[in-house]
Order: sequence, then C-alpha cells, then structure tokens
Amino acid sequence: MKVKEIRGMDKNMAAEKMAELKKELVKINAQVAIGTAMKNPGQIRKIKKTLARIITIEHEKKSRKDEKTLQPKKKEVGKKA
Repeated sequence: MKVKEIRGMDKNMAAEKMAELKKELVKINAQVAIGTAMKNPGQIRKIKKTLARIITIEHEKKSRKDEKTLQPKKKEVGKKA
C-alpha cells in the first residue's frame, strides 16, 4: 500500500485495514511456525512495513491536530492600547 492511499483513508478505514493486516500476519506467522513452505516469503516484510506506515501516519495526524490546539494566539508586539 502506498503512502498516498494511506493518507487518503479516514480513521475508521485505517483501523479496519490494520486489523485485516494483523490477522493476515498472524496467519502467515503460524504457517512459518508449522514449517509450511510459503508462496511469497517477502509478504511478511511487506505486511509489517504497511502496518508501520499506517501507524506512523496516524501518529503524524494526531500530532498535527495536537499542535493546532496547543498553539497560543500571536500577540502583536510594539503596539500600545
């Protein structure tokens, strides 16, 4: 999944995608533990990276939101009332 696609998602959609990827990762890890030969061994890495991207972008959105709410209003310097 590309970063543009992830940034375009709303919070609920991103949460659904994360849950789906986590389930898929658990399934693949179980196959590896059993010893089953995988069709695509690089898939684990892709899933982990996608999960990390989603989490990172969610944190970025949250920090931007927090910055906007915490910024004090600018005062004009040098003007007298």
